[in-house]
Amino acid sequence: MLEDFQNIEIFSPSIFDIAGNMLVALICGLIISAVYRIVYKGPSYSVTFVNSLVLLAMITSVVILVIGNNLARAFGLVGAMSIIRFRTAVRDTQDIIFIFFSLTVGMAAGVGLKIVAIIATLVVSSVIIILVGTNFAAPKRRQHLLQVSYSGTDSADNKLSKILKKYCRRIKLVNLKNVGFNEDIEAFYHFTLKKSNKNEEFMRTLNSLDFVTNVNIFFDEDDNNSPT
Repeated sequence: MLEDFQNIEIFSPSIFDIAGNMLVALICGLIISAVYRIVYKGPSYSVTFVNSLVLLAMITSVVILVIGNNLARAFGLVGAMSIIRFRTAVRDTQDIIFIFFSLTVGMAAGVGLKIVAIIATLVVSSVIIILVGTNFAAPKRRQHLLQVSYSGTDSADNKLSKILKKYCRRIKLVNLKNVGFNEDIEAFYHFTLKKSNKNEEFMRTLNSLDFVTNVNIFFDEDDNNSPT
């Protein structure tokens, strides 16, 4: 009885079904890889990863076609796949999402749900482009890092504090230390500007103070100013 159950072949696609499923997987994989190229902003773009997204969708559809409704094949493929060791570290969470995206679409195409695979690819791809294009995940207020070295006197502290309160909505002292044998102080602040277009004015004001010896402001990558 167990052998009869294992040999059930309800899902028996024709050659046209196989070609159609793989074609849909190919088209969806190309769309997914194209979306990845559009939204990727990291420093280590990988051509092989983009190509792999297309191949992953197609290979997954073939695996589903091979398994069909046969439990013996399913368990056999699980055992065979367990031999393969994937040791490549995924650096970005977004890469994992695209891998799972391509894998899921390949499964849908493999079982013959072509409309589901195509619609899911278009809808999810549109959502990804909208989220990235509108900077949905970006914080409302960007924090920057300020490094300032100055003469450590009460008058200097008061003047510096007034300047920071004038331009900054929020400011938090991160580190404070003495420099050399003098009374010079090096301070590090996390701050958020009241107006993002006041970056250059804020920097000029700090540099114009006679007691300030060095100023470094590290802005976010999306800002127009680079570290100075």
